[in-house]
Amino acid sequence: MSIEIERKFLVKGDFKQYAYAHEEIVQGYLSSVAERTVRIRIKGVKAFITIKGIGNISGTSRYEWEKEISVSDARELLHLCEPGVIDKIRYYIKVGEHVFEVDEFRGENQGLTVAEIELNSENESFDKPDWLGEEVTGDQRYYNASLVKKPYKEWR
Repeated sequence: MSIEIERKFLVKGDFKQYAYAHEEIVQGYLSSVAERTVRIRIKGVKAFITIKGIGNISGTSRYEWEKEISVSDARELLHLCEPGVIDKIRYYIKVGEHVFEVDEFRGENQGLTVAEIELNSENESFDKPDWLGEEVTGDQRYYNASLVKKPYKEWR
């Protein structure tokens, strides 16, 4: 069993100049209920199926299982997904000993930029760059599975 520990933040200001890589991501959900999400993702030239369990009270930790699948299988499975798609560009930025994954959303979620950092423990310390904004860990509105159902453009 694999537990994912991550924290999520809004992004303020310019971050792209610090990125060492980026890639396009398109994903959909076969199931987006809180107790279990089943995601199909095409990430650059690879594809994955991922199952995530419900998070703990803080939203920092939850079960995650992921398996690489062929891109052609992922394209087929995307047709079976619930309505809505997540379309984003992910930037990778090394800060201290960690890598932030910064997602700049497109389409229905354009205008939203979120940074995530994976940690080894919930209490692990990490460097916070100037472009890191408000922490939104545990705020379900910012979960990709929620953004499919209620896109960011509908919040305003």
